[in-house]
Amino acid sequence: MMTTFKLVLEYDGTRYSGWQRQLNAPTVQAAVEEALAAISQTRLTVVGAGRTDAGVHALGQVASFKTDRGLSPRAWLRALNAHLPADISTLSVDEVPDEFHARYSATGKLYEYHILNRSERGALLRERAWTVYHPLDIEAMTTAAAALRGLHDFSSFETAPTDNTNPHCRMQQSELRRQGDLIVLSFYADRFLKQMVRSLVGTLVEVGRGKRSASEMPTILNARSRPAAGKTAPAHGLYLVKVDYEKLSLPPVT
Repeated sequence: MMTTFKLVLEYDGTRYSGWQRQLNAPTVQAAVEEALAAISQTRLTVVGAGRTDAGVHALGQVASFKTDRGLSPRAWLRALNAHLPADISTLSVDEVPDEFHARYSATGKLYEYHILNRSERGALLRERAWTVYHPLDIEAMTTAAAALRGLHDFSSFETAPTDNTNPHCRMQQSELRRQGDLIVLSFYADRFLKQMVRSLVGTLVEVGRGKRSASEMPTILNARSRPAAGKTAPAHGLYLVKVDYEKLSLPPVT
């Protein structure tokens, strides 16, 4: 009997070429599947909620897999963490209904982007945050970010090539907070386009530097053209924080 399991993963994306399996390049998906193969002695396919790019980190990536191996969620958790490399950790394993799909069942995702904003480069955060040396106007960036909330066509913030045919996303949260030299930008939406968060951050930084006005954001959205927005921020400042789903319930055992 096949059972579906849901994983929550934390990883440092620095040395990986993204989530999705690739030929001749290390990826997070490949590392997880190799660990599962070592445990189950068979090849298992893992589906991820978000196909994070090279260098992007995760605090709460969700993945799922199906298996007929009769291990409990706790046994899978312990075995996975014994086989995974040190820069990938399984935080939880749960049995879920068979129709659960880590990507297509998701109802919302939270991303954070970290900016180190000071005149000297960082040592500890060099691969964890984008260092912006120029002072940033947080008030202007906050005003611009507020214009992103709601249902919009985010084509101006989607990089090509893409097979996506629906550019509309419902942004529920787009805000900034400053903690000393660290600026944390948070974005929560029902879905995200390719490199959308990094494109939003790059544009907001241009607002913060005074290269754009905060009032331009609606115009950029309405342009529905990538050249209308700012540059794409570096990958290493981005974190997939959590993925939300409708409440999951298993059928009763008969």
